[in-house]
Amino acid sequence: MSGAIDQQARLAAALAAGRPNPWPRRLWAAITLSVLVYAAISFELLGQKFVDGLPRLAGAAAMMVPPKGWHHLPEWLWALAETVAMAFLGTLIGALAAVPLGFACARNTLTIRIIQFGFRRFADSLRSLDHLIWAIVFVRAVGLGPLAGIMAIAIVDAGTLAKLYSEAIENIDRKPLDGVRSTGASGVETIRWALLPQVFPNMLASALYMWESNTRSATILGIVGAGGIGYQLSDRLRVYDWGEASTIILLILGAVYVIDFVSARLRSHLIRGG
Repeated sequence: MSGAIDQQARLAAALAAGRPNPWPRRLWAAITLSVLVYAAISFELLGQKFVDGLPRLAGAAAMMVPPKGWHHLPEWLWALAETVAMAFLGTLIGALAAVPLGFACARNTLTIRIIQFGFRRFADSLRSLDHLIWAIVFVRAVGLGPLAGIMAIAIVDAGTLAKLYSEAIENIDRKPLDGVRSTGASGVETIRWALLPQVFPNMLASALYMWESNTRSATILGIVGAGGIGYQLSDRLRVYDWGEASTIILLILGAVYVIDFVSARLRSHLIRGG
């Protein structure tokens, strides 16, 4: 009987010893909550300014109904097509530039660590600034128009896609590479027949996703002078023409939805190996 009691006591002691102390987790939760509350109060998210702004926001939303300015539809559709084309060309240029940069950033294709590290930091620097900052720079350099937006998108996409490409290259299966090398293939032939078939679907899927994302970014770039539908939207917002702004926003939402649908279908098809 005493042996059974001793065994139960040892089991209870073992369970108590293995149970984590809840106080450190509670302390970190309290600190995190305190920081969030302090930030909300500091940025007036919980202040009177936010409360006073809600009626004005509701008033602006009410002035957007019904949408107006349908006689400008041909002009707006042309500007929307310009925005989609700007996003497509910028993504295409960035995706092509990211291919050699991605190979240079991957540890298993560029084994000289100091050079590979330099390429990775270079890719980081390309995507460290937002499209909007690059667009402002290129508007000053090449003037107003879609060219500045295309260059801004291409710069950021080259850095972002290079990182995604390099991670895909680093995670490949080594067995196909060893098999192709065993036949006496050169380094270029090994990349062509063993490496690219593994990473190419992921590369295309990433580029398609960036095109979808860049369509939204290209809309914002028009506000700083990069052309497209964003310029038309900012022009209406400056003069408080909420009805026409509402129509333009609906056109943008429709275009993004269509591109999102097509891009998602293509990505799904590529990832399945179609």
